Amino acid sequence: MSIVPSPNIWHWPDVYEQENRAQDVTGAIWAALREAIDWAGADVIDIGCGTGFHLPMFAATARAVVGVEPHPPLVRRARDRVAELPGVRVVEAGAEQVPLPDASADLVHARTAYFFGPGCEPGLVEADRLLRPNGLLAIVDLDVSRPPYGDWLRADVPHYDPAAVERFFDRQGFALRRVDTEWRFPDRASLEASLGIEFSAPVARRAIAATDGLTLPVSYRVHTRRRAGGLLLPGRGTRRR
Repeated sequence: MSIVPSPNIWHWPDVYEQENRAQDVTGAIWAALREAIDWAGADVIDIGCGTGFHLPMFAATARAVVGVEPHPPLVRRARDRVAELPGVRVVEAGAEQVPLPDASADLVHARTAYFFGPGCEPGLVEADRLLRPNGLLAIVDLDVSRPPYGDWLRADVPHYDPAAVERFFDRQGFALRRVDTEWRFPDRASLEASLGIEFSAPVARRAIAATDGLTLPVSYRVHTRRRAGGLLLPGRGTRRR
């Protein structure tokens, strides 16, 4: 099983919690997701849920929500977050082997987790297994082609080719929607701390110097793909775990 470490949230979960609260303050990503699928009364799986930050939003209208997270300390935090929410649970697992039955969900959601382009094919197959016919896989990731955030990311990861990643998802049958968001922090300390866990020290200094005030424009890609009705996955019978 391939687990992709996330140093930002794995090493600095409290700072990442502040960042989560600052992200997408206008709800642009949520609006784009709701245009793709209405999960009211539906079953949702959130792959790579981290500390479970997005689980309560799904739980507000969904019938049932399962968070999937491979890193035990984050699993514990996520379970604490949703302990009082009915119909919500968190399982410890990676994206390639989720301990849930076939056709468990109407929506499989992943945000900045695992599905980063070539190499994630096993997770895509697993997501298809989990989806009911006509269910939706929604992958939300940073749009590295757009400044300023994308410029800083490419400075730290020069081998990353955003055009190649987009071509990969296009070949896999995904629709693409670009979403511009605003991150808004309560103070400079939290903004600088967030940039400090996302980038190397030199790039973080550059990002902090280039950012005035408490807001930051950050663009995302939302990739969506419907599971075909009656799709039979090769070599996959109905499986319960």
